[in-house]
Amino acid sequence: MSEGEGRGSTFEVRLPLTSVQRVDDDPLPHLKECPARRVLVVDDNHDAADTLGTLLSALGATVCTVHSGTEAPNVIDNFTPDVVLLDIGMPGMDGYEVARRIRTASSAGDAMLIALTGWGQEEDIQHSAVAGFDHHLVKPPDMDKLSKLMASHPVVDAADARLWIRLF
Repeated sequence: MSEGEGRGSTFEVRLPLTSVQRVDDDPLPHLKECPARRVLVVDDNHDAADTLGTLLSALGATVCTVHSGTEAPNVIDNFTPDVVLLDIGMPGMDGYEVARRIRTASSAGDAMLIALTGWGQEEDIQHSAVAGFDHHLVKPPDMDKLSKLMASHPVVDAADARLWIRLF
């Protein structure tokens, strides 16, 4: 509709409503059932790491996110995670090397290590097991499966872990 030249126009667009689908109030019940977790997310893809970290934080986890394999060893002993979600294909220090270092020389040696990667061939899964990973998930993760895995692992008491390191 127009009121004439130089007076502008008004357009009205009507779109039909589609049926509304109900969303479950609690789409990730397993993660909320598990005790509070300390989760380290290591991924060179900033968006993927930050999004996963934000989601896990919103669900009650205490999350630390780093964006390279070389950063992980620098924060892991102070953060003492229960779970480490670790990308494999990173420049510099790859996820395999980070996993080996966590298992051999870290206060987080008992943490659950989960490879969260785009690499999903049988050979990749075998390499991750040899490097010390407990589980291997392909991106994007099935959040229900991830939350069940996290719920199955005991929570590490950070104070107890640090005390144990000082004693031995």
